[in-house]
Amino acid sequence: MRSPSELIESFAGTTAQRDLDEIDLSVARLLHDYVEARKVAVYRLIEDGENRLVQQRLLIDRDGHEHGPQRNSFAGLPRLIDTPHWYECHMTRDAVHYEAGTGPDQTMGTVFPLLGEEGAVGLIEIELDPGRDSLQPRDVRLIAGVLNLLSNHLAVLDYGQRDTLTGLLNRKTFEQSFEKILERNRSLSRDRSRAASCWFAVVDIDRFKSVNDRFGHLFGDDVLLLLARLMRQTFRGSDQLFRFGGEEFVIVLDAGQPEHAEAALQRLRCRVAEELFPQIGQVTVSIGYTRIGQSDPAVTCFDRADAALYYAKENGRNQVRCYETLIESGQLARREESTTNVEFF
Repeated sequence: MRSPSELIESFAGTTAQRDLDEIDLSVARLLHDYVEARKVAVYRLIEDGENRLVQQRLLIDRDGHEHGPQRNSFAGLPRLIDTPHWYECHMTRDAVHYEAGTGPDQTMGTVFPLLGEEGAVGLIEIELDPGRDSLQPRDVRLIAGVLNLLSNHLAVLDYGQRDTLTGLLNRKTFEQSFEKILERNRSLSRDRSRAASCWFAVVDIDRFKSVNDRFGHLFGDDVLLLLARLMRQTFRGSDQLFRFGGEEFVIVLDAGQPEHAEAALQRLRCRVAEELFPQIGQVTVSIGYTRIGQSDPAVTCFDRADAALYYAKENGRNQVRCYETLIESGQLARREESTTNVEFF
């Protein structure tokens, strides 16, 4: 086992990271080395309606081998409430010891919360080799302190990635996020059993300029805030929600089949249309979306989704249109190359 000073020194290197995946890996490595663990796993907690699911983001085994996410869709992810030590850790916001296995293979483990502003947003689980006692109180306190510092670091990073008005992800974080989606798609294309489609949607508030002109920008900001809230309520934790500026939003859906993407976007459209916005009354949105291919640059996806959005605007507004469906029906001409000069920074 390494000394506490070595743990702190290693953690200093972690805070130099800005990429969340690299931070996960760095923290898992330093904890694995510090306690000479049999296993260190990093989990993210994902909202899915009334359930909170647990997704493994990273695991380092006894030999130091790294294993990535087990799944990239929600199907089959365990529920937080079904694993007692996970649930207790989440509820108490404190480290929880547990036993795994039986007989000579029984191992001792400890799970720690990764805290956000409103509670645990993730878990870090450490298991020791059979025959070893659970972590000592001094080590638990030290690890918990390091993870609290990590939570503060993540909060600072998160603030820089958010739109200041709506709290959604901002435009400057989009390109890095999109590149990771393409990397994942290319990886999954080699394993049909795990393959899942992602979808790119552009959401635009209908006649938003008239809202600002008639009621003023303060009421316009209220519309943006309420729309952002409806988006969070409609989509799942693995879907990425961006505000691109003005009344334009982008959604990256981890939806799998085309009908799932359509259903999710239709739910948003209906919820917005049914909402009574203060002073203004009814507000509607138009949405265009497209499938993200294995090697599609972001600008190409934006161009296709924007073409579907424009078709929705020109044909009545308050509707969801899929680029691929419009092409198949002959309602749009296929765009072979992007002609849109979109800057994401």
